Amino acid sequence: MLASLLHFTGMIPIDFTHIDYLRSGNLRQQEAYTALSTIGIMDLLGSYMPLLAGTIPLGIDVPGSDSDILCYRTDGDGFATTLRQHFGHYKGFAIDHVQTMQGLATTACFIAHGFTIEVFGQAVPSQEQLGYRHMLVEHRLLEEHGPVFRQQIINLKISGLKTEPAFAQVLGLSGDPYQALLELE
Repeated sequence: MLASLLHFTGMIPIDFTHIDYLRSGNLRQQEAYTALSTIGIMDLLGSYMPLLAGTIPLGIDVPGSDSDILCYRTDGDGFATTLRQHFGHYKGFAIDHVQTMQGLATTACFIAHGFTIEVFGQAVPSQEQLGYRHMLVEHRLLEEHGPVFRQQIINLKISGLKTEPAFAQVLGLSGDPYQALLELE
């Protein structure tokens, strides 16, 4: 069901299960790597199988894009306590519980080293969460369609569209853009 975890950009493999690839990415990706590494978020949340998802890993982020950390949490209260303990002192820290298509999720948002970081934890393994699955599909599409396609996505995002609707518009997909992208898995 899930696309391979190892994707290729030309001849360079990208393993999205670790953030090391950001070190050799564009400037914003390098800055994200430094910020995430400095606060140690991947290690601090290690028992929750954290994965970075979203537009920064894909190089299609725009001003205001956040860093999304997906986590597999089976202990809602314990996860929330961990988030407060490690990140509660950061600017703008807020925690919430939201209902998603895959069930109840615990989210925390804060600002660290110039990046807005959103941690998203739910009782679904990180690699099976919709945000990660969407990212894998989007990565493949960006690689298949090239730089003009990438720029079209970025332009739509700058104009205010969210990522999945931007992909759906450029690809001419109808219906729910989130579901339409999953159908391309």
